[in-house]
Amino acid sequence: MRKEVLIVDDEPAIRRLLVSALDRSGITHAEAANAGEGLRLAAVEPPPLVALLDLGLPDRDGLEIVPQLAGLGLSVIVLTARDATDEKVAALDLGADDFVTKPFDSEELLARVRSALRRKAGPLATAHTREFDEGMIDRESHRVVLRGEHIELTPREFNLLWALADRPGRVVTHESLLETVWGPAHRRDLDYLRVAVRSLRRKMELDPSSPRLLINEPGVGYRLAAPEAEGLKGSR
Repeated sequence: MRKEVLIVDDEPAIRRLLVSALDRSGITHAEAANAGEGLRLAAVEPPPLVALLDLGLPDRDGLEIVPQLAGLGLSVIVLTARDATDEKVAALDLGADDFVTKPFDSEELLARVRSALRRKAGPLATAHTREFDEGMIDRESHRVVLRGEHIELTPREFNLLWALADRPGRVVTHESLLETVWGPAHRRDLDYLRVAVRSLRRKMELDPSSPRLLINEPGVGYRLAAPEAEGLKGSR
C-alpha cells in the first residue's frame, strides 16, 4: 500500500503527534528518525507523495536533503523550530513547497498536507488557467473570476496574482515575486510588493484588514489560499 506521507523527524514525541493527526484523517504514512532512513523510504516504488521534514536531524541538516526529496517527486513541507527567516527562505529556494514552525497546530498542518495531496492527485488547471480558493485566473483571456464575479486588475496586479496562483497554497518568497513581476533589478524593493499586495487585497478580500486569500508569511513571502484549503490562515 502506498504511503502518502513520509515523516522525517528525530523526536519521538513529534512523530507520535504527527502519526496521531494523520491517522485521524485516514492518511497513510511512514516514519524515519534520520536523513538516511528518510531518503531510503523516499526512494521506494511507488514513492510517498508528501514529506514532513524536520531540519534538525542527527545525521544531516534537513536543508541538505530538501533537493533530494523534491527530486524524487515528493512535495516537501519543512517542520522547523528555527525562527531564522533566511533558513525558511533557503528551504523554499532549495525546493520545499511549504514550511510549518514548531510548535504547530495539528489541524493547520493537516490542512497543509491535504492541500499538498490534492495537488499531487492531479492538476486543477490547464496550461493557461490556475485555480485558487474561491476563484480562477485565466492568463490567455486576462480574466479573473472570484466568487462568481469578474475582477478587474491592472497588468501588474494580474501578473502578481498569476505568480502566486501558479503555486496555490505554497509560500512564494518576496525575492521570487519581485524578480518575476518587476524584474531582477527589483529583487529587494519590498515596498513595490507591499503596495501591490495591498491593492490586490482591496479588490479581492471580503475584509482587507483580515485577509484570508492573500496570506503573509512575515519576513519570507506570500501564499495564495489553495482551492478548499480550509484552515490555512496566516499572519496579515
